[in-house]
Amino acid sequence: MNILFVGDVVGRPGRRALARLLPSLRADHQLDLVIANGENAAAGFGITPSVAAELFAAGVDVITMGNHAWSKRESLPLYQEEPRLLRPANFPPQDPGRGFAVYPIADGTPVGVLNLQGRTYMEAIDCPFRVGAAAVRELAQQTPVILVDMHAEATSEKLAMAYMLDGQVSAVIGTHTHVATCDARVSPQGTAYITDVGMTGPVDSILGVQPELVIERFLTRMPNRFEVASGAAVLQAVLLDIDPLSGRAGSISRLEECSDE
Repeated sequence: MNILFVGDVVGRPGRRALARLLPSLRADHQLDLVIANGENAAAGFGITPSVAAELFAAGVDVITMGNHAWSKRESLPLYQEEPRLLRPANFPPQDPGRGFAVYPIADGTPVGVLNLQGRTYMEAIDCPFRVGAAAVRELAQQTPVILVDMHAEATSEKLAMAYMLDGQVSAVIGTHTHVATCDARVSPQGTAYITDVGMTGPVDSILGVQPELVIERFLTRMPNRFEVASGAAVLQAVLLDIDPLSGRAGSISRLEECSDE
């Protein structure tokens, strides 16, 4: 099966690039499932019901999130109502929504998706390793095909998750830092990995934000409001070829497409 994982979608430029480019990618690569990280999809912070609907309409099948999951309060009921929207599984258990689920592709083959968030240089939450291991055990009872979105700051934490779950999951995909890395690989045990898939958002930006605003923050250390940059956008993703019977990844390759809109 062919699965596309799309890097963090940032604001309107990212959503427009996704809507413009994803249909042809789906056709060209005969995609069975599209997963996208949407934690920056609504003006750079969080998600709203209308933005989630826009991503689904563009062809996304599952939306994962991260540390900005609660940035838009109007989205809170959506986490309970929309099974295709995941928040990190190691958030407090009383939080709305779910952190992992199983999704059938067109031929009925089930695919497990798990969303986790790191703790190094990030908020103090439950251990992603212990929560992740328990979630993988539960998902493995339903399907051998399991993909993990490891939304984390530290490279070491993402690598540690990949090594811990090596041979137990089909892929561990790093998100959050918005800068695509060049270390995509498949382990001998059949687990695909990349430290960060990158972002889907404006090219002339600092992680999707207007550069002058970020520079001002560094120069003055004064609080200011970050705004999503405009102009041409890029879609960064990884394409995964996975054996549906064993769950082993055959390959992982980076994709990068530009949109002038």
